[in-house]
Amino acid sequence: MNTWTCRRRAVSQPWAVAVCALPLFLLPACRHADSNTFTSGSKAFTENVTLGEILATQVRQSTGGAVTTAHRAELGGTRILWEALVQGEIDAYVEYSGTLEQEIFAGVPPDSLPGRLAALGVGRTAALGFNNTYVLGTTQEFAERTGARALSHLQSARFGLTNEFMDRADGWPMLVRHYGFDPAAARGLQHDLAYRALLAGDVDVVDLYSTDAEIQQYNLVTLQDDKEVFPRYDALILYRLDLPHEQKEALHALEGTIAESTMVAMNAAARVDGEPPARIAHDFVALLDGAAGRVLPMPRAESRLSRMGRHTADHLVLVAISLGLAMLAALPLGIWAAIRPGAGRIILGLVGVMYTIPALAMLVFMIPLLGIGTVPAIVALFLYSLLPIVRNTHAGIAGLDGPLRESAAALGLSTWFRLRHIDIPLAIPTILAGVKTAAVINIGTATLGALIGAGGLGQPIVTGIRLGDTALILEGAVPAALLAVAAQGAFGVVERLLTR
Repeated sequence: MNTWTCRRRAVSQPWAVAVCALPLFLLPACRHADSNTFTSGSKAFTENVTLGEILATQVRQSTGGAVTTAHRAELGGTRILWEALVQGEIDAYVEYSGTLEQEIFAGVPPDSLPGRLAALGVGRTAALGFNNTYVLGTTQEFAERTGARALSHLQSARFGLTNEFMDRADGWPMLVRHYGFDPAAARGLQHDLAYRALLAGDVDVVDLYSTDAEIQQYNLVTLQDDKEVFPRYDALILYRLDLPHEQKEALHALEGTIAESTMVAMNAAARVDGEPPARIAHDFVALLDGAAGRVLPMPRAESRLSRMGRHTADHLVLVAISLGLAMLAALPLGIWAAIRPGAGRIILGLVGVMYTIPALAMLVFMIPLLGIGTVPAIVALFLYSLLPIVRNTHAGIAGLDGPLRESAAALGLSTWFRLRHIDIPLAIPTILAGVKTAAVINIGTATLGALIGAGGLGQPIVTGIRLGDTALILEGAVPAALLAVAAQGAFGVVERLLTR
């Protein structure tokens, strides 16, 4: 956890104290290194999720269950996983050699990578046994109609590319540079949604992973990289060097054990057959370790009801803490803005600017400071909750009837007396409307916290989108909607009680 310091003049303000002390309130949520625990991570696509489960299962099996393992699944893209590893939020994840060389350490000679990794406290295994390179693919109908068989044949195609591929150095920018594609010919999509867009005819070409089961499932045509610009993407494990020796040994034991056909089969089991990644991982590791006689039973699967309860509880924690802290900070700010118009313009401008930052970008901005998980999600939600409360508090007090203010001044009432006994009571309906708005926005935005490992009701939504499982999406969306309705009702009751 980073230590925040505040300027002496700022500490005199209650809202500044709340902001600066925020990390202290959240310290219990931080993860502490423990030799008896192991946490793997994974990116937000099926293959990497399965591999993340394999890492956790392998360590648990190899240590005879002596190590408590966890898997923080679907943490977004490369940068999020890399930052989480370097900062110790996770202990290991599966990366690909091309990504390591072209994206994380772009421009660094490959033979110097081990030293660069070691300087950051990170080690790597040898290849796991398969090369999951990028390929561009299309439908049989498009290939036959246009005669497209190679990337050079795609000058007039409409591209639907994954968001990460759009920006990474070894992705779309590289293809534009080498093949002369129009940069505006591509639009960003989530990886699993890209297949649907391709089959629906909304795009002509998508980027694929060569081990995707959907290539065979949908009878897609993979196009030749005729200029050979894509590097190899051999799967390997990045792990923290401060891991206990037996955990590192367990990870190295996976080297060369996953053939390309095996990975395709596991992807098909997850995507086509709907097998849970935990079951796929257990069966794979059991096959490896069966001869050693150390196969442990698979942990009992969590019921849907229990899972919904856990995600709802996590979501409530995110919302309650962030909204509570926002009220502590925003109410004084809104009052100050109302009684000091000059300062008010600055305050409203600052909270307005923060609100314009896209929610996902805000979450990613927090990772270098606070890592992944609950803490950065709460801080981002706190910042997003400020504007409605500050603005409504300011409007409620500043918009009071002029003659009422004149009467109070004629009676010689002090500013603070008038605020406490006249202005704030009369402005309560407007103030609570702002809090109610902040609560509803907070509940919806908190679902994005799942992308950085904060859990909550966004987790089944993200997983459901990846798997195309409507029931799983509703498992998160319906409780989130009910929470928003409940929040509106609860604040409505509070408003009636206070205004009475």
